[in-house]
Amino acid sequence: MARRKRRQKEELDMDIMEVLNLTPMMDVFTVLVVFLLITAVFTSITIMELSVPTGAGAAAAGKPNFAIEVIVRKAGLEIANGKSVEAVIPKKGDKYDLEKLSEVMRGIKAQYPDKEDATVLMEPKVEYDYLVQVMDVVRSAVVKTPGSTLGARVTLFPKISIGDAP
Repeated sequence: MARRKRRQKEELDMDIMEVLNLTPMMDVFTVLVVFLLITAVFTSITIMELSVPTGAGAAAAGKPNFAIEVIVRKAGLEIANGKSVEAVIPKKGDKYDLEKLSEVMRGIKAQYPDKEDATVLMEPKVEYDYLVQVMDVVRSAVVKTPGSTLGARVTLFPKISIGDAP
């Protein structure tokens, strides 16, 4: 009787070992890890350097307190100088007029060629995609040369701060 129980237990242990054969699963995971490591080299993630706007930095350094602010509202875009609104760009249908914003930003860059920082302020209910589009327009613009179908990319304000609209 004791031998029969021992024999049944050995058969049961062997059945469990056949069911729990982990070698094929380990092979699959090994191939998967190698594949992920190889493909990770080819993916690149773009990281944009952003900062939080500061209020006392320019005044403390003795420079005039001039700030370029692009305020993204549900009704449209506003360009301010830190104290008052200089320009208002209404929406075209349900989209922001980014071409007009690009023209205004190029005009500001022509007036202040040494200025490199700008602030993009958003209302809470505006979609994130619009923030990215506005930041791209504020950072750089494509200037078309006469007689050419392609334009040259010009850097406008590379140092962008983001924040909540007042």
